[in-house]
Amino acid sequence: MDVAKEMKKYLFEELALITNTTAGLIRKISAEDWTYRPRENMRCLLELVQHLVAIPAVDLLILQEKSQDEVRSLEDVFARDRDPESLINRMTQDLDELKAYMEALSDEDFLYKKTTPFYLPHGTEQAKWLIEIVTHAQHHRAQLFTYLKTKGYDVNMFDLY
Repeated sequence: MDVAKEMKKYLFEELALITNTTAGLIRKISAEDWTYRPRENMRCLLELVQHLVAIPAVDLLILQEKSQDEVRSLEDVFARDRDPESLINRMTQDLDELKAYMEALSDEDFLYKKTTPFYLPHGTEQAKWLIEIVTHAQHHRAQLFTYLKTKGYDVNMFDLY
């Protein structure tokens, strides 16, 4: 059995689930609620969604050792997009690009090749990057769920599976 391929398969199944359930949550949001901000020091709903859907693309740039300016430039593209379907489509497409990148890696590179982001002095293996991307997306999807629950939306655990 090829353990690296199995690991990628399971992690991408989880990312696909996160992407699909994120899309479902986004589609529930009423236009008048995009500016909802639970506290002054937190993102508003639109900013949270923009950040969440950007994770596959932005984190791919980071693990590919792109510069801070390149990463910020891509984040700005997402920050200008206010169309829910456009954001959902972008997340799905970018997940496909991330998957293609990871699948193109040899097992050895996936498990042992380290890349260093602009904000850290040390590198991280590609496999660990993929785990980080899953947990990053999972974290912000949970925030989105909580925002919607707090705002009174009819959401429950079935929206997450």
